[in-house]
Amino acid sequence: MKTVVVYRSKSGYTRTYAEWIAEELQCDLKIGDNTTIEDLDQYDVIIYGGGLYAVGVNGISLIKNNLDKLHSKKLIVWATGSSPGREEELGEVWAYNFTPEQMKKIKTFYLRGGFDYKKLSTGDKVLMRMLQVRLKLIKDRTEDQQGMLEAYHIPEYYCNKENINPLIEYVRSL
Repeated sequence: MKTVVVYRSKSGYTRTYAEWIAEELQCDLKIGDNTTIEDLDQYDVIIYGGGLYAVGVNGISLIKNNLDKLHSKKLIVWATGSSPGREEELGEVWAYNFTPEQMKKIKTFYLRGGFDYKKLSTGDKVLMRMLQVRLKLIKDRTEDQQGMLEAYHIPEYYCNKENINPLIEYVRSL
């Protein structure tokens, strides 16, 4: 089956995973900003990755808005973020991004990336600064909340090539 990896990356974590996945599967690699639905027509398997921003997957509209045109394709979506990716949190992410009907058609994965405040765009920095203020106001912070506050000063990097193994195994099983 002809396969493509498409991604959108702001900070580089998603790009890192996209390159590893494409290399492992020996398939095409495309940047989401430069990809149209017509470009995807030639593929049997479409693997889309985007960073998480709040709970939205960056650029996922390429897939969501074209599900009717992609009905005959195998669709895989992965998200990259800085959180550990606990099951209950990921349930919220996928429910926010896809309807239950869409989830029947799309296989999802989470690949932990990282967080580097310095790599953010000005707009993203403003949003993250607002989150930082809110986190600082919490008296009894969870471990994750405290870790997020610390990450503003010390970048976090969790990309690990082994993290792609479940996704790779799934694609190879198709």
